[in-house]
Amino acid sequence: MEILIVLMKSLLIGGLLGFAAAAGAARMFHAPASQGLGAFRTLGEMNACEGDAASHFSFGLGFFFNAWASSVGAGAFTQDVTHRVIPNWATAVLLTKNKNVAETMHNPKKMGIVGGLIGMVLVAFLNTTDSAIPESLQVAAVAVLVPAATILINTVMPVLFWLAAIDAGRRSGFWGTILGGLSQLVMGNAVPGVVLGILIGKGVDDIGWNRVTKSIMVAIILLFLFSGFFRGFDMQMIESFKLTIPNWLNDVHNVFNFGK
Repeated sequence: MEILIVLMKSLLIGGLLGFAAAAGAARMFHAPASQGLGAFRTLGEMNACEGDAASHFSFGLGFFFNAWASSVGAGAFTQDVTHRVIPNWATAVLLTKNKNVAETMHNPKKMGIVGGLIGMVLVAFLNTTDSAIPESLQVAAVAVLVPAATILINTVMPVLFWLAAIDAGRRSGFWGTILGGLSQLVMGNAVPGVVLGILIGKGVDDIGWNRVTKSIMVAIILLFLFSGFFRGFDMQMIESFKLTIPNWLNDVHNVFNFGK
């Protein structure tokens, strides 16, 4: 009886969640004329799959295992379900019948409907397996799935996005490599930097160095500066050179409770 209640609630929540996530991701392609809904990385990752159904499905599948492990082990699925799995799987389903991304991936109505159906199945599966699997099997599942998902996110995905940046052109490859390396050092994962590199590289290729691309570059620089500061990267870098951290820098970090 308990599993039946979980199933009914999951179908309702999954349908609403899937519709909003998929339709919102599609609306991002129409910004600024329409207000989108989703993480910035969703747009970049969906573009990186280049409208290939198999790429969209495999990309979502990798994060599905991570979400499944989290659901089984911790009792809650991750944001990957809404940002990565549902939008990419909805796109993959639509692209199997129509390869025109303007009529599929960029269509909020179609994406919302398919995303809603996928969300119902996905959330119901995650929640019911979490409720049905014995505790001993949950421990075993986490021990297997979490390391596999970690390798996928930290090793495989950065390489795939870096190759996509190189394939996108000389500028995208250059900036993807530079920003990806910085992102790996500062944030612990190269994917955000590579995606930003593709964005700035393709932007310069299309419209040149104008006010828009310069503003994007300034925003990227500020992003890395603030991210590095609040993660304590500047202090770690100074210590790695066996140097003494200046007192004023310690004081600044202490103001924001980011001291050693």
